[in-house]
Amino acid sequence: MTYHRLKIIFFFSIVIILFSCKKKKEFISKVENNLIPMKENELLDTIQKQTINYFWEGAEPNSGLARERLHMDNIYPTSPKNTVTTGGSGFGLMAILVGIERGFITREEALSRYLKIVNFLDKADRFHGAWPHWINGETGNVTPFSKKDNGGDLVETAFLVQGLLTVSEYFKEGSKEEQDLVSKIDKLWKEVEWDWYTKGEDVLYWHWSPEYNWDMNFPVGGYNECLIMYVLAAASPTHSITKAVYEKGWARNGAIVSKDSLYGEPLVLDYFEHDESQVGPLFWAHYSYLGLNPNNLSDQFADYWKLTQNQAKIHYKYAVDNPKKFKGYGSTLWGLTSSYSIKGYAGHRPGADLGVISPTAALSSFPYTPNESMEMLKNIYYNHDSLVGKYGPYDAFSLQDNWCLPRYLAIDQGPIPVMIENYRTGLLWNLFMKNKDVLTGLKKLGFTIKTHKQNNN
Repeated sequence: MTYHRLKIIFFFSIVIILFSCKKKKEFISKVENNLIPMKENELLDTIQKQTINYFWEGAEPNSGLARERLHMDNIYPTSPKNTVTTGGSGFGLMAILVGIERGFITREEALSRYLKIVNFLDKADRFHGAWPHWINGETGNVTPFSKKDNGGDLVETAFLVQGLLTVSEYFKEGSKEEQDLVSKIDKLWKEVEWDWYTKGEDVLYWHWSPEYNWDMNFPVGGYNECLIMYVLAAASPTHSITKAVYEKGWARNGAIVSKDSLYGEPLVLDYFEHDESQVGPLFWAHYSYLGLNPNNLSDQFADYWKLTQNQAKIHYKYAVDNPKKFKGYGSTLWGLTSSYSIKGYAGHRPGADLGVISPTAALSSFPYTPNESMEMLKNIYYNHDSLVGKYGPYDAFSLQDNWCLPRYLAIDQGPIPVMIENYRTGLLWNLFMKNKDVLTGLKKLGFTIKTHKQNNN
C-alpha cells in the first residue's frame, strides 16, 4: 500500500472519529436538565461498577485477561481483539476484588475467573519468569509490543504480580479450591527471575528478548511508575535483588532526591524528565500504589504520601492556573496523564500539555485529593454525560478542540475502581500490605511502615 493511500485512509479515519464524537448530543456542552444528581456514595458505586465491568464482561474470553483496549465506535482497531495486556490485567485482578466486596460479582464467579487466568498465565510465554507486555489471549504466545519488545517486560510483570499477590491474600484462608488458587499464584510469583534482569549490575532492566537480547537497553532508575518493580524484586523469596540494586539503580546513589517545588508543593523526588516538565504524568502516582500503600510509608529518600499527594495537588493547581488558557480547565476539570490524544498516544503532563484531559488522572487520585477528585467526578457525570459510556468515562477528551474518542485503555480504567476503593475502605492496600514477602522486601530496602486504615464508605 502506497504512502499516499495510507495518508488518505488516515485522514478519513480522523474525519469519521471527529464526526462520531460531534454526533453525540450537543457534544460535551449539554447539561442534562432532567438528570437528578446522585448522592456521592451512589456516584462512586456507579463509576466503580462501570469500570470494573471493563475487566469483567469486557475481558478476552479464552484467557479471562484484560484486553489492551476496547473501541466502542468500531471504526478501526489498532490492535487485534485477542491482544491482552499484562499490566492492565494486574489492575483488573484487583478491580474484580472490589466487585466482590461491592456485591457486583459473586465470590464464586470471581474464583472461577481467577483460576482461568492463572492457568492461562502458567502456560503463556514467559522469559526467565517474566511475561511480555502483550499476549495473544487465544494462544498464550507473545504479541510484540514493538519490533524488539517481544520478550520479557519486567515492569508490566510487576504490575501483574502486584494484582496476583493481592488476590492471594484475599483467598488465602478460604476453601480448598481457593487454596488451590493461592498455590498456583505462589508458583507463578516464585518463578519470576527478578535478579536475572539486573544483568549482574546494580540496576533492573525493563526488557529482555530471546531474539534481540538486551538491545532495548532500558535500565530503570530515577523516579517514575516503577517503584513496585523494585519492591517486588527485593521481596522475591527465590530471585531477590540486593539493596544495592535499589540504592544505586533506582535511587541513582541518592540523586533521585529533589529539593525543587512546583505550585508551592515539594516534588520530593526527581522525575528525571528530559524536557521542560518538572513533574510526570499522574499515573506515576497510581500504578505502583494500587497495592503499595504510600500512607505512612517512607525510606531514606522520600515520604511516599507526600510524594504522591503532592503530585496530584500539582496537577490540580496547574489546571486551576491554566497557563495555556485551555477551554474548560479548572477546579472541576483537571488531570493529565498518558492517554489518547488527537495526535496519538501522548504523555500529558504540566510542561507537555496538549489540552487533553484524561479522567483517570483525577479519578484515580481520590485518596490524595478526595474533594477535588469528587468535584471532577460530579462535573463529568452531571454536566458532560456524553463523555461517559458503558465502562465509565472515555479515555480522553478535549474541550479545547471539541474532541473525544469513545474508547478505553485497560491501564487507564483499572486504577479508577481500585484507587476509589482504597480511598473508601483501604481494601487493596490492606490486603497487599499484609503479604509477608512484600513486608520482607520493604524492610530489606529500608522502608518504614505505619498501619493505616481508611474508611470513607
